[in-house]
Amino acid sequence: MGITELLGLLGGLALFLYGMQMMSNGLEEAAGNRMKSILEKLTSNRFLGVLVGAGITAVIQSSSATTVMVVGFVNSGMMTLKQAVWIIMGANIGTTITGQLIALDVGAFAPLFAFIGVAMIVFLKSPKVHHIGKIMAGLGVLFIGMDMMGNAMEPLKESQVFIDLMTTFDNPLVGIFAGALFTALIQSSSASVGILQTLAETGVISFSASVFVLFGMNIGTCITAVLASIGSSRSAKRTTVIHLSFNIIGTVLFTALCLLFPIADLVENITPGIPEKQIANMHTIFNIVTTLLLIPFGTYLANFAEKVLPEPKKDTNELTITSLNKEFGRSRTTLGSTAVQIDVLAKEVERMIRLAGENTEKVYNAVINKDIPALSDVEVTEEIIDGLNKDISQYISKVIVNSKNNDNALAVEKYFLIAGNAERIGDHACNIGGYLNTITKKSISFSEQAINELEKMRDITKKAIDLILNRQSDTTDWLCAISAIEQQIDDMTVSYRESHLERMRQGLCSEEACVLYSELLTDFERIGDHALNIAQAYSKIPSND
Repeated sequence: MGITELLGLLGGLALFLYGMQMMSNGLEEAAGNRMKSILEKLTSNRFLGVLVGAGITAVIQSSSATTVMVVGFVNSGMMTLKQAVWIIMGANIGTTITGQLIALDVGAFAPLFAFIGVAMIVFLKSPKVHHIGKIMAGLGVLFIGMDMMGNAMEPLKESQVFIDLMTTFDNPLVGIFAGALFTALIQSSSASVGILQTLAETGVISFSASVFVLFGMNIGTCITAVLASIGSSRSAKRTTVIHLSFNIIGTVLFTALCLLFPIADLVENITPGIPEKQIANMHTIFNIVTTLLLIPFGTYLANFAEKVLPEPKKDTNELTITSLNKEFGRSRTTLGSTAVQIDVLAKEVERMIRLAGENTEKVYNAVINKDIPALSDVEVTEEIIDGLNKDISQYISKVIVNSKNNDNALAVEKYFLIAGNAERIGDHACNIGGYLNTITKKSISFSEQAINELEKMRDITKKAIDLILNRQSDTTDWLCAISAIEQQIDDMTVSYRESHLERMRQGLCSEEACVLYSELLTDFERIGDHALNIAQAYSKIPSND
Protein backbone atom coordinates (compact mmCIF):
# COMPACT_ATOMS: atom_id res chain seq x y z
CA MET A 1 0.00 0.00 0.00
CA GLY A 2 1.49 3.31 -1.11
CA ILE A 3 1.14 6.71 0.50
CA THR A 4 -1.75 7.62 -1.81
CA GLU A 5 -3.75 4.54 -0.79
CA LEU A 6 -2.94 5.13 2.90
CA LEU A 7 -4.17 8.72 2.70
CA GLY A 8 -7.30 7.51 0.90
CA LEU A 9 -7.92 4.97 3.67
CA LEU A 10 -7.48 7.58 6.42
CA GLY A 11 -9.59 10.13 4.54
CA GLY A 12 -12.34 7.59 3.98
CA LEU A 13 -12.32 6.58 7.65
CA ALA A 14 -12.49 10.27 8.64
CA LEU A 15 -15.53 10.83 6.40
CA PHE A 16 -17.18 7.68 7.72
CA LEU A 17 -16.77 8.74 11.36
CA TYR A 18 -17.74 12.35 10.59
CA GLY A 19 -20.89 11.20 8.81
CA MET A 20 -21.77 9.11 11.84
CA GLN A 21 -21.23 12.15 14.09
CA MET A 22 -23.45 14.28 11.82
CA MET A 23 -26.29 11.78 12.11
CA SER A 24 -25.87 11.61 15.88
CA ASN A 25 -25.95 15.42 16.14
CA GLY A 26 -28.99 15.61 13.85
CA LEU A 27 -30.92 13.19 16.03
CA GLU A 28 -29.77 15.01 19.18
CA GLU A 29 -30.99 18.35 17.83
CA ALA A 30 -34.25 16.90 16.51
CA ALA A 31 -35.17 14.95 19.64
CA GLY A 32 -33.56 17.28 22.17
CA ASN A 33 -34.76 16.82 25.73
CA ARG A 34 -37.74 14.79 24.46
CA MET A 35 -35.32 11.84 24.36
CA LYS A 36 -35.88 11.51 28.11
CA SER A 37 -39.68 11.23 27.96
CA ILE A 38 -39.53 8.89 24.95
CA LEU A 39 -37.23 6.48 26.75
CA GLU A 40 -39.20 6.69 30.01
CA LYS A 41 -42.38 5.63 28.19
CA LEU A 42 -40.87 2.84 26.12
CA THR A 43 -38.19 1.17 28.24
CA SER A 44 -40.62 -0.11 30.88
CA ASN A 45 -41.28 -3.02 28.50
CA ARG A 46 -38.23 -5.10 27.58
CA PHE A 47 -39.29 -5.72 23.98
CA LEU A 48 -40.11 -2.05 23.37
CA GLY A 49 -36.79 -1.15 24.96
CA VAL A 50 -34.95 -3.42 22.52
CA LEU A 51 -36.84 -1.86 19.59
CA VAL A 52 -36.00 1.66 20.81
CA GLY A 53 -32.31 0.80 21.10
CA ALA A 54 -32.31 -0.79 17.65
CA GLY A 55 -34.21 2.14 16.11
CA ILE A 56 -31.94 4.85 17.52
CA THR A 57 -28.82 2.93 16.51
CA ALA A 58 -30.18 2.28 13.01
CA VAL A 59 -30.68 6.02 12.55
CA ILE A 60 -27.24 7.11 13.74
CA GLN A 61 -25.40 3.95 12.59
CA SER A 62 -23.47 3.68 15.85
CA SER A 63 -24.11 1.34 18.77
CA SER A 64 -21.25 3.08 20.60
CA ALA A 65 -23.09 6.42 20.49
CA THR A 66 -26.30 4.80 21.74
CA THR A 67 -24.48 3.01 24.55
CA VAL A 68 -22.65 6.19 25.61
CA MET A 69 -26.05 7.94 25.69
CA VAL A 70 -27.37 5.18 27.96
CA VAL A 71 -24.31 5.51 30.22
CA GLY A 72 -25.07 9.22 30.56
CA PHE A 73 -28.75 8.59 31.33
CA VAL A 74 -27.95 5.99 33.97
CA ASN A 75 -25.26 8.25 35.41
CA SER A 76 -27.74 11.11 35.87
CA GLY A 77 -30.45 8.86 37.31
CA MET A 78 -32.79 9.35 34.32
CA MET A 79 -32.77 5.64 33.54
CA THR A 80 -32.46 2.55 35.74
CA LEU A 81 -29.87 -0.12 35.15
CA LYS A 82 -32.54 -2.66 34.19
CA GLN A 83 -33.98 -0.28 31.58
CA ALA A 84 -30.48 0.20 30.15
CA VAL A 85 -30.17 -3.56 29.51
CA TRP A 86 -32.88 -3.53 26.85
CA ILE A 87 -31.51 -0.42 25.08
CA ILE A 88 -28.04 -1.99 24.90
CA MET A 89 -29.42 -5.22 23.46
CA GLY A 90 -31.34 -3.27 20.84
CA ALA A 91 -28.29 -1.17 20.01
CA ASN A 92 -26.37 -4.31 19.09
CA ILE A 93 -29.11 -5.23 16.62
CA GLY A 94 -29.38 -1.71 15.20
CA THR A 95 -25.67 -1.50 14.44
CA THR A 96 -25.99 -4.39 11.95
CA ILE A 97 -27.99 -2.12 9.63
CA THR A 98 -24.79 -0.49 8.38
CA GLY A 99 -23.39 -3.80 7.20
CA GLN A 100 -26.65 -4.70 5.48
CA LEU A 101 -26.75 -1.35 3.68
CA ILE A 102 -23.15 -1.82 2.52
CA ALA A 103 -24.03 -5.31 1.28
CA LEU A 104 -26.99 -3.90 -0.65
CA ASP A 105 -24.63 -1.33 -2.24
CA VAL A 106 -26.67 1.58 -0.93
CA GLY A 107 -23.40 3.49 -1.14
CA ALA A 108 -24.09 4.00 -4.83
CA PHE A 109 -26.77 6.47 -3.75
CA ALA A 110 -24.49 8.14 -1.18
CA PRO A 111 -23.92 11.33 -3.23
CA LEU A 112 -27.69 11.67 -3.65
CA PHE A 113 -28.26 11.33 0.11
CA ALA A 114 -25.56 13.93 0.77
CA PHE A 115 -27.01 16.32 -1.83
CA ILE A 116 -30.57 16.01 -0.48
CA GLY A 117 -29.38 16.54 3.09
CA VAL A 118 -27.28 19.59 2.25
CA ALA A 119 -30.11 21.04 0.12
CA MET A 120 -32.49 20.69 3.08
CA ILE A 121 -30.03 22.55 5.31
CA VAL A 122 -29.13 25.31 2.80
CA PHE A 123 -32.40 26.03 1.01
CA LEU A 124 -35.09 25.37 3.63
CA LYS A 125 -35.61 27.50 6.74
CA SER A 126 -37.35 25.13 9.14
CA PRO A 127 -35.02 24.05 12.00
CA LYS A 128 -36.74 20.64 12.11
CA VAL A 129 -36.01 20.13 8.41
CA HIS A 130 -32.39 21.13 9.07
CA HIS A 131 -32.09 18.37 11.67
CA ILE A 132 -33.46 15.76 9.25
CA GLY A 133 -31.16 17.16 6.55
CA LYS A 134 -28.18 16.70 8.83
CA ILE A 135 -29.10 13.04 9.32
CA MET A 136 -29.48 12.56 5.54
CA ALA A 137 -26.21 14.37 4.75
CA GLY A 138 -24.41 12.38 7.43
CA LEU A 139 -25.62 9.12 5.91
CA GLY A 140 -24.35 10.20 2.50
CA VAL A 141 -20.96 11.29 3.86
CA LEU A 142 -20.69 8.00 5.77
CA PHE A 143 -21.06 5.87 2.64
CA ILE A 144 -18.84 8.15 0.56
CA GLY A 145 -16.17 7.55 3.19
CA MET A 146 -16.77 3.80 3.04
CA ASP A 147 -16.40 3.87 -0.75
CA MET A 148 -13.09 5.76 -0.38
CA MET A 149 -11.80 3.13 2.04
CA GLY A 150 -12.80 0.37 -0.38
CA ASN A 151 -10.90 1.99 -3.23
CA ALA A 152 -7.86 2.56 -1.04
CA MET A 153 -7.73 -1.10 0.03
CA GLU A 154 -8.15 -2.47 -3.50
CA PRO A 155 -4.33 -2.85 -4.01
CA LEU A 156 -4.09 -5.00 -0.86
CA LYS A 157 -5.38 -8.04 -2.71
CA GLU A 158 -2.08 -8.03 -4.63
CA SER A 159 0.03 -7.83 -1.45
CA GLN A 160 1.27 -11.28 -0.39
CA VAL A 161 2.38 -9.92 2.99
CA PHE A 162 -1.11 -8.65 3.73
CA ILE A 163 -2.71 -11.88 2.47
CA ASP A 164 -0.40 -13.93 4.73
CA LEU A 165 -1.39 -11.72 7.66
CA MET A 166 -5.08 -12.27 6.99
CA THR A 167 -4.64 -16.05 6.93
CA THR A 168 -3.48 -15.97 10.57
CA PHE A 169 -7.03 -14.96 11.47
CA ASP A 170 -8.12 -18.55 10.82
CA ASN A 171 -7.03 -19.03 14.44
CA PRO A 172 -10.18 -18.04 16.41
CA LEU A 173 -8.32 -16.39 19.30
CA VAL A 174 -6.10 -14.36 16.95
CA GLY A 175 -9.11 -13.29 14.88
CA ILE A 176 -11.15 -12.28 17.93
CA PHE A 177 -8.23 -10.35 19.40
CA ALA A 178 -7.50 -8.56 16.10
CA GLY A 179 -11.15 -7.59 15.61
CA ALA A 180 -11.49 -6.31 19.18
CA LEU A 181 -8.23 -4.32 19.00
CA PHE A 182 -9.00 -2.70 15.64
CA THR A 183 -12.52 -1.70 16.67
CA ALA A 184 -11.28 -0.38 20.01
CA LEU A 185 -8.77 1.83 18.18
CA ILE A 186 -11.27 3.44 15.78
CA GLN A 187 -14.17 3.20 18.31
CA SER A 188 -16.74 2.16 15.71
CA SER A 189 -17.90 -1.37 15.04
CA SER A 190 -19.89 -0.13 12.03
CA ALA A 191 -16.69 1.21 10.42
CA SER A 192 -14.64 -1.85 11.31
CA VAL A 193 -17.31 -4.24 9.99
CA GLY A 194 -17.50 -2.17 6.79
CA ILE A 195 -13.73 -2.44 6.36
CA LEU A 196 -13.94 -6.19 6.99
CA GLN A 197 -16.60 -6.46 4.27
CA THR A 198 -14.33 -4.59 1.87
CA LEU A 199 -11.40 -6.89 2.65
CA ALA A 200 -13.59 -9.94 2.12
CA GLU A 201 -14.91 -8.51 -1.14
CA THR A 202 -11.35 -8.05 -2.48
CA GLY A 203 -10.56 -11.65 -1.52
CA VAL A 204 -7.74 -11.01 0.94
CA ILE A 205 -9.59 -12.68 3.82
CA SER A 206 -11.82 -15.73 3.71
CA PHE A 207 -15.30 -15.70 5.17
CA SER A 208 -14.44 -18.53 7.59
CA ALA A 209 -11.62 -16.40 9.03
CA SER A 210 -13.60 -13.17 8.98
CA VAL A 211 -16.32 -14.52 11.29
CA PHE A 212 -13.90 -14.66 14.23
CA VAL A 213 -12.68 -11.12 13.49
CA LEU A 214 -16.33 -10.08 13.34
CA PHE A 215 -17.04 -11.58 16.77
CA GLY A 216 -14.08 -9.71 18.22
CA MET A 217 -15.35 -6.45 16.74
CA ASN A 218 -18.48 -6.78 18.85
CA ILE A 219 -16.27 -6.82 21.96
CA GLY A 220 -14.07 -3.96 20.75
CA THR A 221 -17.05 -1.64 20.29
CA CYS A 222 -17.52 -1.66 24.07
CA ILE A 223 -14.35 0.41 24.55
CA THR A 224 -16.19 3.67 23.80
CA ALA A 225 -18.71 3.04 26.56
CA VAL A 226 -15.91 2.02 28.93
CA LEU A 227 -14.12 5.32 28.27
CA ALA A 228 -17.38 7.24 28.73
CA SER A 229 -17.95 5.62 32.14
CA ILE A 230 -14.58 6.71 33.54
CA GLY A 231 -15.21 9.12 36.39
CA SER A 232 -18.96 8.49 36.29
CA SER A 233 -21.27 6.93 38.87
CA ARG A 234 -21.23 3.29 39.93
CA SER A 235 -24.47 2.66 38.02
CA ALA A 236 -22.94 4.01 34.80
CA LYS A 237 -19.95 1.68 35.19
CA ARG A 238 -22.37 -1.22 35.66
CA THR A 239 -23.95 -0.32 32.32
CA THR A 240 -20.61 -0.92 30.60
CA VAL A 241 -20.28 -4.25 32.42
CA ILE A 242 -23.65 -5.29 30.95
CA HIS A 243 -22.53 -4.20 27.46
CA LEU A 244 -19.27 -6.16 27.76
CA SER A 245 -21.04 -9.20 29.21
CA PHE A 246 -23.55 -9.28 26.37
CA ASN A 247 -20.90 -9.25 23.66
CA ILE A 248 -18.51 -11.63 25.42
CA ILE A 249 -21.30 -14.17 25.97
CA GLY A 250 -22.31 -13.85 22.31
CA THR A 251 -18.72 -14.24 21.14
CA VAL A 252 -18.07 -17.33 23.27
CA LEU A 253 -21.35 -18.88 22.15
CA PHE A 254 -20.88 -18.27 18.41
CA THR A 255 -17.19 -19.19 18.44
CA ALA A 256 -18.11 -22.54 19.99
CA LEU A 257 -20.91 -23.05 17.46
CA CYS A 258 -18.66 -22.23 14.51
CA LEU A 259 -16.00 -24.67 15.76
CA LEU A 260 -18.45 -27.48 16.51
CA PHE A 261 -20.96 -27.02 13.70
CA PRO A 262 -20.73 -25.70 10.11
CA ILE A 263 -22.50 -22.44 11.03
CA ALA A 264 -20.21 -20.38 8.79
CA ASP A 265 -20.89 -22.69 5.85
CA LEU A 266 -24.65 -22.39 6.35
CA VAL A 267 -24.49 -18.58 6.38
CA GLU A 268 -22.13 -18.61 3.39
CA ASN A 269 -24.57 -20.74 1.38
CA ILE A 270 -27.37 -18.19 1.88
CA THR A 271 -25.58 -15.76 -0.47
CA PRO A 272 -22.79 -17.75 -2.19
CA GLY A 273 -20.05 -15.74 -3.83
CA ILE A 274 -21.03 -12.45 -2.12
CA PRO A 275 -18.72 -12.18 0.94
CA GLU A 276 -19.90 -8.70 1.98
CA LYS A 277 -23.47 -10.01 2.31
CA GLN A 278 -22.24 -13.09 4.15
CA ILE A 279 -20.49 -10.93 6.75
CA ALA A 280 -23.53 -8.66 7.07
CA ASN A 281 -25.79 -11.68 7.58
CA MET A 282 -23.49 -13.24 10.18
CA HIS A 283 -23.31 -9.92 12.03
CA THR A 284 -27.10 -9.67 12.07
CA ILE A 285 -27.57 -13.30 13.11
CA PHE A 286 -24.97 -12.93 15.87
CA ASN A 287 -26.72 -9.98 17.49
CA ILE A 288 -30.32 -11.08 16.99
CA VAL A 289 -29.70 -14.59 18.31
CA THR A 290 -27.67 -13.33 21.26
CA THR A 291 -30.41 -10.82 22.09
CA LEU A 292 -33.18 -13.45 21.85
CA LEU A 293 -31.20 -15.79 24.09
CA LEU A 294 -30.40 -13.13 26.70
CA ILE A 295 -33.71 -11.21 26.82
CA PRO A 296 -35.11 -13.60 29.47
CA PHE A 297 -31.93 -13.08 31.50
CA GLY A 298 -31.70 -9.28 31.25
CA THR A 299 -32.47 -8.84 34.93
CA TYR A 300 -29.77 -11.37 35.79
CA LEU A 301 -27.27 -9.40 33.69
CA ALA A 302 -28.13 -6.29 35.73
CA ASN A 303 -27.77 -8.25 38.98
CA PHE A 304 -24.42 -9.65 37.78
CA ALA A 305 -23.19 -6.11 37.08
CA GLU A 306 -24.25 -5.06 40.57
CA LYS A 307 -22.28 -7.95 42.08
CA VAL A 308 -19.20 -7.15 39.99
CA LEU A 309 -19.43 -3.51 41.08
CA PRO A 310 -21.20 -3.50 44.49
CA GLU A 311 -22.61 -0.25 45.83
CA PRO A 312 -20.18 1.56 48.14
CA LYS A 313 -21.38 3.25 51.31
CA LYS A 314 -21.56 6.51 49.44
CA ASP A 315 -21.18 7.08 45.69
CA THR A 316 -18.75 9.97 45.53
CA ASN A 317 -19.21 10.23 41.77
CA GLU A 318 -22.85 11.33 41.81
CA LEU A 319 -23.53 13.45 38.74
CA THR A 320 -24.01 17.11 39.70
CA ILE A 321 -23.60 20.51 38.10
CA THR A 322 -20.11 20.69 39.57
CA SER A 323 -19.00 17.39 38.02
CA LEU A 324 -20.57 18.28 34.68
CA ASN A 325 -18.73 21.60 34.68
CA LYS A 326 -15.46 19.65 35.03
CA GLU A 327 -16.38 17.17 32.28
CA PHE A 328 -18.34 19.46 29.97
CA GLY A 329 -16.19 18.66 26.94
CA ARG A 330 -17.19 15.00 27.09
CA SER A 331 -20.81 15.45 28.13
CA ARG A 332 -21.74 17.94 25.43
CA THR A 333 -20.67 15.79 22.48
CA THR A 334 -22.64 12.62 23.12
CA LEU A 335 -26.05 11.57 21.90
CA GLY A 336 -28.68 12.43 24.51
CA SER A 337 -26.38 14.88 26.28
CA THR A 338 -29.04 17.62 26.05
CA ALA A 339 -31.47 15.48 28.03
CA VAL A 340 -28.80 14.80 30.66
CA GLN A 341 -27.79 18.47 30.87
CA ILE A 342 -31.33 19.77 31.29
CA ASP A 343 -32.29 17.01 33.72
CA VAL A 344 -29.32 17.78 35.96
CA LEU A 345 -30.08 21.51 35.69
CA ALA A 346 -33.67 20.87 36.77
CA LYS A 347 -32.59 18.80 39.77
CA GLU A 348 -29.95 21.27 40.96
CA VAL A 349 -32.26 24.27 40.53
CA GLU A 350 -34.96 22.44 42.47
CA ARG A 351 -32.38 21.74 45.20
CA MET A 352 -31.64 25.48 45.37
CA ILE A 353 -35.34 26.27 45.82
CA ARG A 354 -35.70 23.62 48.54
CA LEU A 355 -32.66 24.88 50.45
CA ALA A 356 -33.87 28.48 50.18
CA GLY A 357 -37.28 27.46 51.51
CA GLU A 358 -35.71 25.56 54.41
CA ASN A 359 -33.55 28.56 55.27
CA THR A 360 -36.60 30.84 55.37
CA GLU A 361 -38.24 28.62 57.96
CA LYS A 362 -35.04 28.14 59.98
CA VAL A 363 -34.33 31.85 60.16
CA TYR A 364 -37.88 32.71 61.25
CA ASN A 365 -37.61 30.29 64.17
CA ALA A 366 -34.19 31.69 65.07
CA VAL A 367 -35.49 35.29 65.14
CA ILE A 368 -38.65 34.52 67.12
CA ASN A 369 -36.77 32.36 69.62
CA LYS A 370 -33.74 34.72 69.68
CA ASP A 371 -31.53 31.71 68.92
CA ILE A 372 -28.26 33.20 67.59
CA PRO A 373 -26.37 29.84 67.37
CA ALA A 374 -29.02 28.60 64.92
CA LEU A 375 -27.86 31.26 62.44
CA SER A 376 -24.62 29.35 61.80
CA ASP A 377 -26.61 26.57 60.13
CA VAL A 378 -28.45 29.19 58.06
CA GLU A 379 -25.14 30.69 56.91
CA VAL A 380 -23.78 27.28 55.88
CA THR A 381 -26.90 26.60 53.81
CA GLU A 382 -26.66 30.06 52.22
CA GLU A 383 -23.08 29.30 51.15
CA ILE A 384 -24.32 26.10 49.48
CA ILE A 385 -27.05 28.07 47.69
CA ASP A 386 -24.55 30.66 46.48
CA GLY A 387 -22.16 27.92 45.33
CA LEU A 388 -24.93 26.17 43.43
CA ASN A 389 -25.95 29.41 41.76
CA LYS A 390 -22.37 30.03 40.64
CA ASP A 391 -21.96 26.49 39.27
CA ILE A 392 -25.32 26.62 37.51
CA SER A 393 -24.51 29.98 35.92
CA GLN A 394 -21.15 28.70 34.67
CA TYR A 395 -22.70 25.54 33.28
CA ILE A 396 -25.58 27.34 31.59
CA SER A 397 -23.15 29.71 29.88
CA LYS A 398 -21.54 26.66 28.25
CA VAL A 399 -24.74 24.79 27.44
CA ILE A 400 -26.69 27.65 25.90
CA VAL A 401 -23.92 28.45 23.39
CA ASN A 402 -24.09 24.90 22.00
CA SER A 403 -27.88 24.50 22.12
CA LYS A 404 -29.30 24.48 18.59
CA ASN A 405 -32.79 23.33 19.57
CA ASN A 406 -35.09 26.29 20.32
CA ASP A 407 -37.07 24.46 23.00
CA ASN A 408 -33.89 23.40 24.78
CA ALA A 409 -32.43 26.92 24.59
CA LEU A 410 -35.64 28.34 26.09
CA ALA A 411 -35.61 25.73 28.88
CA VAL A 412 -31.99 26.56 29.77
CA GLU A 413 -32.81 30.29 29.77
CA LYS A 414 -35.73 29.77 32.16
CA TYR A 415 -33.67 27.62 34.52
CA PHE A 416 -31.16 30.46 34.66
CA LEU A 417 -33.92 32.87 35.74
CA ILE A 418 -35.26 30.37 38.28
CA ALA A 419 -31.81 29.88 39.82
CA GLY A 420 -31.38 33.65 40.16
CA ASN A 421 -34.72 34.03 41.93
CA ALA A 422 -34.00 31.08 44.22
CA GLU A 423 -30.70 32.71 45.18
CA ARG A 424 -32.56 35.95 45.99
CA ILE A 425 -34.97 34.05 48.27
CA GLY A 426 -31.91 32.76 50.12
CA ASP A 427 -30.59 36.34 50.40
CA HIS A 428 -33.85 37.58 51.93
CA ALA A 429 -33.76 34.71 54.42
CA CYS A 430 -30.27 35.86 55.43
CA ASN A 431 -31.55 39.45 55.72
CA ILE A 432 -34.15 38.24 58.21
CA GLY A 433 -31.42 36.46 60.17
CA GLY A 434 -29.34 39.65 60.18
CA TYR A 435 -32.01 41.41 62.23
CA LEU A 436 -31.48 38.98 65.10
CA ASN A 437 -28.26 40.68 66.20
CA THR A 438 -30.08 44.02 66.53
CA ILE A 439 -33.00 42.37 68.35
CA THR A 440 -30.75 40.72 70.94
CA LYS A 441 -28.38 43.72 71.31
CA LYS A 442 -31.20 46.20 71.96
CA SER A 443 -33.48 43.71 73.71
CA ILE A 444 -36.27 44.40 71.22
CA SER A 445 -39.49 42.43 71.66
CA PHE A 446 -42.48 42.10 69.37
CA SER A 447 -46.04 42.04 70.59
CA GLU A 448 -47.95 38.77 70.53
CA GLN A 449 -50.08 40.10 67.67
CA ALA A 450 -46.95 40.99 65.65
CA ILE A 451 -45.51 37.52 66.23
CA ASN A 452 -48.79 35.93 65.07
CA GLU A 453 -48.74 38.07 61.94
CA LEU A 454 -45.13 37.12 61.17
CA GLU A 455 -45.98 33.47 61.70
CA LYS A 456 -48.78 33.75 59.14
CA MET A 457 -46.36 35.38 56.69
CA ARG A 458 -43.90 32.55 57.22
CA ASP A 459 -46.62 29.93 56.67
CA ILE A 460 -47.93 31.45 53.46
CA THR A 461 -44.46 31.93 51.93
CA LYS A 462 -43.69 28.30 52.84
CA LYS A 463 -46.93 27.30 51.12
CA ALA A 464 -45.82 29.09 47.94
CA ILE A 465 -42.42 27.37 47.93
CA ASP A 466 -43.94 23.96 48.67
CA LEU A 467 -46.36 24.45 45.79
CA ILE A 468 -43.41 25.25 43.47
CA LEU A 469 -41.62 22.07 44.53
CA ASN A 470 -44.78 20.03 43.87
CA ARG A 471 -45.45 21.19 40.35
CA GLN A 472 -48.50 19.85 38.58
CA SER A 473 -48.98 18.84 34.96
CA ASP A 474 -51.72 21.47 34.58
CA THR A 475 -49.46 24.51 34.73
CA THR A 476 -52.34 26.97 34.22
CA ASP A 477 -54.16 26.09 37.47
CA TRP A 478 -50.84 25.66 39.27
CA LEU A 479 -49.62 29.13 38.21
CA CYS A 480 -52.97 30.69 39.14
CA ALA A 481 -52.70 29.16 42.62
CA ILE A 482 -49.24 30.63 43.18
CA SER A 483 -50.32 34.00 41.76
CA ALA A 484 -53.19 34.03 44.23
CA ILE A 485 -50.79 33.31 47.10
CA GLU A 486 -48.45 36.10 45.99
CA GLN A 487 -51.38 38.53 45.88
CA GLN A 488 -52.45 37.36 49.32
CA ILE A 489 -48.93 38.04 50.62
CA ASP A 490 -49.11 41.59 49.20
CA ASP A 491 -52.52 42.15 50.81
CA MET A 492 -51.31 40.79 54.14
CA THR A 493 -48.26 43.08 54.01
CA VAL A 494 -50.47 46.15 53.58
CA SER A 495 -52.89 45.00 56.27
CA TYR A 496 -50.17 44.15 58.81
CA ARG A 497 -48.41 47.48 58.29
CA GLU A 498 -51.65 49.30 59.04
CA SER A 499 -52.17 47.18 62.15
CA HIS A 500 -48.65 47.90 63.28
CA LEU A 501 -49.11 51.65 62.81
CA GLU A 502 -52.19 51.42 65.00
CA ARG A 503 -50.16 49.65 67.71
CA MET A 504 -47.60 52.44 67.49
CA ARG A 505 -50.31 55.07 68.00
CA GLN A 506 -51.40 53.19 71.08
CA GLY A 507 -47.81 53.02 72.36
CA LEU A 508 -47.76 49.21 72.29
CA CYS A 509 -44.41 48.92 70.49
CA SER A 510 -41.10 50.77 70.32
CA GLU A 511 -39.69 52.71 67.37
CA GLU A 512 -36.92 50.11 66.85
CA ALA A 513 -39.47 47.27 66.83
CA CYS A 514 -41.53 49.17 64.26
CA VAL A 515 -38.59 49.56 61.89
CA LEU A 516 -37.51 45.91 62.19
CA TYR A 517 -41.08 44.66 61.83
CA SER A 518 -41.48 46.67 58.63
CA GLU A 519 -38.20 45.24 57.26
CA LEU A 520 -39.33 41.71 58.09
CA LEU A 521 -42.59 42.24 56.23
CA THR A 522 -40.67 43.60 53.24
CA ASP A 523 -38.40 40.51 53.09
CA PHE A 524 -41.36 38.13 53.28
CA GLU A 525 -43.12 40.10 50.56
CA ARG A 526 -40.02 39.93 48.34
CA ILE A 527 -39.84 36.16 48.89
CA GLY A 528 -43.41 35.96 47.59
CA ASP A 529 -42.44 38.03 44.53
CA HIS A 530 -39.51 35.74 43.70
CA ALA A 531 -41.68 32.66 44.21
CA LEU A 532 -44.09 34.00 41.59
CA ASN A 533 -41.18 34.77 39.23
CA ILE A 534 -40.02 31.16 39.61
CA ALA A 535 -43.49 29.80 38.91
CA GLN A 536 -43.87 31.97 35.81
CA ALA A 537 -40.50 30.80 34.49
CA TYR A 538 -41.40 27.15 35.11
CA SER A 539 -44.69 27.57 33.24
CA LYS A 540 -42.80 28.71 30.12
CA ILE A 541 -40.45 25.70 29.98
CA PRO A 542 -41.52 23.58 26.97
CA SER A 543 -43.02 20.20 27.77
CA ASN A 544 -41.06 17.08 26.78
CA ASP A 545 -44.20 15.20 25.72
